[in-house]
Amino acid sequence: MAGTAPSGTSSENIGHVVFITAAAAIGGFLFGYDSAVINGAVTGIQKHFAVGPVQIGFVVAIALLGSALGAWIAGGLADRWGRTRTMQVAAILFAISSVGQALPFAVWDLAFWRVLAGVGIGMASVIGPAYIAEVSPPAYRGRLGSFQQLAIVLGIAVSQLVNYAIAETAGGNVNNKLAGLEAWQWMLGACLVPALLYLLFSTIIPESPRFLVAAGKTQEARRVLAEVEGESSDVDARLAEIQDSLRSERRPRLRDLRGPKFGLLPIVWIGILLSVFQQFVGINVIFYYSASLWQSIGINQSNSLLISFSTSIINIVGTFIAIALVDRIGRRPLLLIGSAGMAVALAVAAWAFSSGVPSGDTVRLPEAQGFVALVAAHVFVLFFALSWGVVVWVLLGEMFPNRVRAAALSVAASAQWVANWLITVSFPSLAAWSLAGAYVGYTFFAVLSFVFVWFKVRETKGRKLEEMG
Repeated sequence: MAGTAPSGTSSENIGHVVFITAAAAIGGFLFGYDSAVINGAVTGIQKHFAVGPVQIGFVVAIALLGSALGAWIAGGLADRWGRTRTMQVAAILFAISSVGQALPFAVWDLAFWRVLAGVGIGMASVIGPAYIAEVSPPAYRGRLGSFQQLAIVLGIAVSQLVNYAIAETAGGNVNNKLAGLEAWQWMLGACLVPALLYLLFSTIIPESPRFLVAAGKTQEARRVLAEVEGESSDVDARLAEIQDSLRSERRPRLRDLRGPKFGLLPIVWIGILLSVFQQFVGINVIFYYSASLWQSIGINQSNSLLISFSTSIINIVGTFIAIALVDRIGRRPLLLIGSAGMAVALAVAAWAFSSGVPSGDTVRLPEAQGFVALVAAHVFVLFFALSWGVVVWVLLGEMFPNRVRAAALSVAASAQWVANWLITVSFPSLAAWSLAGAYVGYTFFAVLSFVFVWFKVRETKGRKLEEMG
């Protein structure tokens, strides 16, 4: 990266920016960790509380409604309290909820703590991309913005590995006890560790220069800009740009998003639809339910957790591909490539699942189709990771005009969480009805996402935030 540093930007400055963006992206790690940790705990929760598919779908998905609430309020809190203070609040909420999730006395009690965890994650999901976009030099903003998704996929992978280790320690059964608690309780309680790390790092990183200017702390903003863009860059010119931008705007409010078409500005609708399509392709079915899914077609608990971990590794590989390409070929081409690849992989998975034969409470696939389903799932995750997984977060952090960025990002992120909830809560019932039918639906949305990007999404590569409009 240092070898391609633009004029005025030293490798030392880029190293500092990488550190603070990575620290901010720990919120994404929390998102990924919590998203996937429930995957290993689903079977244990279902057996411990003796609940059916509708109830377990509700418990898994309820955190996402909390996330929608957290995303909704995060923009206003970030403009009032600052980006880093809002991160700290999110970390504290998640830490408290981690303890609560590990020690539930009833299924509704577990649901409450998952809602609280969701609020913290939703806040972090909004603040991370906004903060990273505001501290990143334009030439690196795409790659640095990708840290959010990289942190998410690392969180997913680490949680799968921790789940596997805990399950193995408990003798391969997540309902077995370790030190007085069942294994699935230890899985959920382990979320406390990344929450405390997020709290620590959010107290170390500097505040966003845009917030500092808005708060009248110009000298502090100058210092932060010099740290991230280099002393040799024209810091005064950048300060003037930010000040001019802020003079023409006021604190964004939801009513500022109103537009002539369907009640919202067109750019806000584009952000909402990007968020919805990212979820409607069914990616989180893989990360929330893959362990129970593979168990349903005859794979034991430990091996199903290992398969889930392997998809996480593919997710990481795809994310690194996206980081390498997002500032080279742009956001829009990556989205188109991803939509096409996902559509093919999902269609193949739907075909494989269509050959399932009921066997008691499970479905058995012929050996060939079972292998095809596994390969298709991994290919789907790869294409998602190298495109929609990264690019949507990058775009949401940079595509909105300054005057409405925080409010618009809150709305788009809330829509993403609601869409995630719809997919998550519906999957157990859809799978019980027709697993192949569920995947045909995800295929349809992958195709539709290609059409949407082709006609509606504009390229943002290399543009300054002050140029967005």
